[in-house]
Amino acid sequence: MYFGYALERAENAEYDLLVLRLQMKLVKGEETSYRATHHKKCSGNKLTTSDASSHTAKSALSGLTIAALGIVYGDIGTSPLYTMKTIFSSEYMLELTRANLLGVISLIVWGLTIVVTLKYVTLILRADNQGEGGIMALLSLALSSVTRSSRLYVPLMIIGLFGAALFFGDGVITPAISVLSAIEGLDIATPAFHPYVVPLTVGVLIALYLVQRHGSSGIGRWFGPIMFVWFALLGVAGIVNIATRPEVLAALNPWLAINFMLHHGWIGFVALGAIVLAFTGAEALYADLGHFGSKPIRIAWCFIVFPALAANYLGQGAILLADPSAVSNPFFHQLGPWSIYPLVVLATVATVIASQATISGTYSMTREAIALGFMPRMLVIHTSAREIGQIYVPLVTWLQLFAVIGAVVGFGSSDNLASAYGIAVTATMVTTTILTFFVIRFGWKLNPWICWSSTLFFLAIDLMFFSANALKIVSGGWFPLALGGIAFMIMLTWKQGRRLMTESLQLQAIPLEDFLTNLFIDPPVRVPGTAVFLRSESDGVPHAMLHNLVHNKVIHDQIVFLTVLNADIPTVSDQDRLEVLPLGHGCFQVNVRYGFKETRDIPKVLELCRSKGIDSEMLSTSFFISRQTIVPTFGTGMAMWRERLFAAMSRNARGAADYYQIPTNRVIELGTQVEI
Repeated sequence: MYFGYALERAENAEYDLLVLRLQMKLVKGEETSYRATHHKKCSGNKLTTSDASSHTAKSALSGLTIAALGIVYGDIGTSPLYTMKTIFSSEYMLELTRANLLGVISLIVWGLTIVVTLKYVTLILRADNQGEGGIMALLSLALSSVTRSSRLYVPLMIIGLFGAALFFGDGVITPAISVLSAIEGLDIATPAFHPYVVPLTVGVLIALYLVQRHGSSGIGRWFGPIMFVWFALLGVAGIVNIATRPEVLAALNPWLAINFMLHHGWIGFVALGAIVLAFTGAEALYADLGHFGSKPIRIAWCFIVFPALAANYLGQGAILLADPSAVSNPFFHQLGPWSIYPLVVLATVATVIASQATISGTYSMTREAIALGFMPRMLVIHTSAREIGQIYVPLVTWLQLFAVIGAVVGFGSSDNLASAYGIAVTATMVTTTILTFFVIRFGWKLNPWICWSSTLFFLAIDLMFFSANALKIVSGGWFPLALGGIAFMIMLTWKQGRRLMTESLQLQAIPLEDFLTNLFIDPPVRVPGTAVFLRSESDGVPHAMLHNLVHNKVIHDQIVFLTVLNADIPTVSDQDRLEVLPLGHGCFQVNVRYGFKETRDIPKVLELCRSKGIDSEMLSTSFFISRQTIVPTFGTGMAMWRERLFAAMSRNARGAADYYQIPTNRVIELGTQVEI
C-alpha cells in the first residue's frame, strides 16, 4: 500500500518526479562509466564531470524528498492538530498532571521511533513488489510466498482483503477529521465561529471532491513545498515552546513511557486508543514506495518529518506545563493569539493536501482491486494525457463524499471523530505485520528466529493499540468498521461469485481445439476481416462464437481468441506481455498479461500482434463479447442474498468493451445466462 495507500497524484508533479528519478538513474550510470574510463580531474575552478554528476544526483534526490512531503506525509503530518487534545479529553479520564503529560509525550515520541522508524522505514519499506508498495502489493508478495494448494493461501487472502477493506473506511475518516480539526481553530479565535465550523468543513470537502474530475495538475507541484513549510512551522513552534519550559525534554527518557503504563494500568491502556492517533498515516510510507523509492521517503522521515513532529509534540507539552487551560486545543495556542488565523489557513491547506492523498489512494486501491478480480469493473477516467496513473473514479468519489459528509455532520467534532479513527488504522497495522512475516520468512527465507522475534515484537505493539481502540467501537469505532465490512463483503462476494460463474461455464465448455478441428472439416462461409473473441483462461469455445455461428452461419478469414491474464505483480515487462499461439486455418490464441497497476488496452495489443503474424486493421476488425446474465439459484454456492448481490453487481459493472478500451462501433455483444 498504502497500498497500496495514494499513489496517483498531480499530472505535472508526477511528470516532474519521473524525470527526477530517471535523472538519478542516469547519473549513476554516468558516474560508473566516467570512473571506468577517466582518472584525472580537470584543473582550475570548474566543476569536474564527476562533481557535476554528483550535484545532479543530489538535486534529484532533494526534489524527490520535498515532493514526498506533500504526498507521503500529509496524514501523519497533520496529526498534531488533534492528538494531544484528544488524549486529555474527558473521554479518556486522564488527569493533566506533569507526570502524565511527560509520560504521554514519551509514549508518542518512542511510538514514532518504534512503529514508524523501525517497523515501516527500516523493515517494511524493504518488502517491495517490483518496486511497488501498499497492502495489495504486500498481499501479492505474501500469496506468492505460499502455493495455491497451501492451507495458508485462503486465510492469507482473507487477511489481506480485510486490510484493504479497512483502507476504504480509513479513507473516509481521514479527510473528515483532518479538515474538521483545522477549521475548529476558529473556535479558539472567538466562540462566535462555533456554529459555522461544521458547515465550513462540509463546504471545503465538497469543493475538494468536485475538483477531482479535473485532476490536480498545476496545484500538485505545490504540495511538497507547502508541506515543507508546514513541517518547518511544526518544528519552529515546537522549539520556541520547548525553550520556555525545557524540562519537557525529560520525556525523551523511555522509562517515563514504561512507568506511565505500569502506574496507570487500565487508564493507561485506554489512553493508547488516543495516543495511536500520532501514528495514523504510517501506512502511506509503504503505499507510496513505488512512486518515490525508499531513499527519499527515508530521508524525508529521518531529517524533516520525525524531528518536526517530535519537536511539536514536545512543544505542545511545554505549553500545557505552562498553561493547563490550553488543553482544549494546544496546537492553536503555540504562537499566541496573533497566529490563530494564519495557523487555521495553513492547517486547512495542509489537511486538504492530506485528504487529496487519501482520495487518490482510494482510486488507486480500487483500480488494483478491479485488476486483481476483487471488485466489479468501474468507470475509470484518466485525467492526464501524459501520466497513466492520474485517474478519477466517479462512483468511488461520490460514495466517499457522501460518507465523509455523513461522518462530519454525524460526529460533529474532531474529538468525536477521534473515537472512530484508530480502529481501522490499527487493524491495518496488524494485517501488515502478519503479511510481512510470510514475505520475510517464506519469500526471503530469513532466519526463523529473526522472523518470529521481530514479528512477535511488532505484533504485540500493534495488538495492544488495536485492543485499546476496540474499546471505542460503541462510541464511534463501528463506523469505519462498518464501511470496511461492506467493502470486504463486496470484494469477497465478487471474487467468489466469479469463481462460481467460471465453474458453471466450464461444465458446459467445449474444448477449443476439438471444436476447430471439427469446424474446418466442413467449414462455413468465411467473410473478410478479423474477428476477436474474448475468452477466459479456462474457457472452451467462447459463447459469442457459438451464437455467431448459429445466427449468422459465417466465420471471418482471421479469428483471434484473446485471453487477458491478470498477474499478481504491479507491471509486466514487454518481453512477457504477449504470447501468440497459431491454431491453424487463420486462427490464433493470444494471451496477454497485465499487472494490477496497468491499464488494459486491447487495440494496442492487436498492434503488437502484427509482429507475430496477425495482420489486422481496426476498420475491418469486429470484437465479439459475451455478456453473462447471472441467475441466482438455491444450491451449494453462496447464500441467496450474496448471489443476488453478485448478480446486481454484474448487471451494473462497467462493460468489457469500455474497460478494455475497445471502440464501441466495433463491438458485437451476445448474451448468455449463467446459473450459480
